[in-house]
Amino acid sequence: MPEKYRKIFACEDRIIPYRFHKGVYEAHYRRDGFKVFACAKNFDEMRKKFISKLLEQMNGEMPLPASPKRREETAHVHSNARFADYLHEWLEIKRKTCKGSTCKEYERLCATNLLPAFGELPITNITRQALQQYLFQFIDAGKHRTAEKLHQILCCVFDLACEDLHILSPMKKIVLPYHEPKKGSALTKEEEKTLVDFCIEHKDNEASSALLVLLYFGLRRSELKTISVENEMLTCITSKTKMGRSEVKRSIPFTPVFKRVLPYVDFEKAKHTNVNTIYTTFKRLLPNHHTHELRYNFITRAKECVQNGNLKIFIASKQPKFNAQ
Repeated sequence: MPEKYRKIFACEDRIIPYRFHKGVYEAHYRRDGFKVFACAKNFDEMRKKFISKLLEQMNGEMPLPASPKRREETAHVHSNARFADYLHEWLEIKRKTCKGSTCKEYERLCATNLLPAFGELPITNITRQALQQYLFQFIDAGKHRTAEKLHQILCCVFDLACEDLHILSPMKKIVLPYHEPKKGSALTKEEEKTLVDFCIEHKDNEASSALLVLLYFGLRRSELKTISVENEMLTCITSKTKMGRSEVKRSIPFTPVFKRVLPYVDFEKAKHTNVNTIYTTFKRLLPNHHTHELRYNFITRAKECVQNGNLKIFIASKQPKFNAQ
């Protein structure tokens, strides 16, 4: 546990470390043959659960000291534990500590990739060479981001297993080549004009209102469903709020240039537009960009205004129906 997160409390003459992580208090104790874990959103509740579990183990058959011989016996008992068993245990922890959307992505990666490859294998039989070769397959296919995500999951799963089995993790020496992720960029002025003209001329298109909102307010697609409008201010809830944290609201004012396209925007329609519809419509117009780049575009235009000492956020160039000056 990183030092900056380390905290302790006393229980039955034992010092118990705990941490506050992703909105949840967690306490782990694996010493003298005991294995106790408790978590809760409230510290007192977590501590109460932990003490109850520890006393339950202490009142039962007292665990043997963690001698080398004991460790060998424990490892032998669990030597046939499957990779899938520890993977499901890790996923269960994540379901209680991560947002639903994050857990769904973890579950998808596990079901699609890890379980077919390693699920039924005894976890002690999985070698470093097999894991390295497996991850390199994704690198060779150009799926660097997938390889990085799988590497992260594998490290966590083997950390759980290896502490139980008292063995070294095969992930310790796994390496991945450096990969510079492709970053988005703002639209050119001509591309921005193309997008705005389309939305104006096709006001009834399912995605037009949503695209104009994304362009002029810098939202993420997932934040559209939370928007509300009052007194020429658009408010949304950021989708990056971590589990257990308070919701973070952002308020963005109507800019002068947005007011010129306001007659073509239906906020209720934008709020309920399917995100896949937004994506496919945008891709047909500008196939070399993705919708998140509308957020970059908003930031770029705002910076341009600051640099020019102008409070207005201009759209790219003059349009047939509007004078952008």
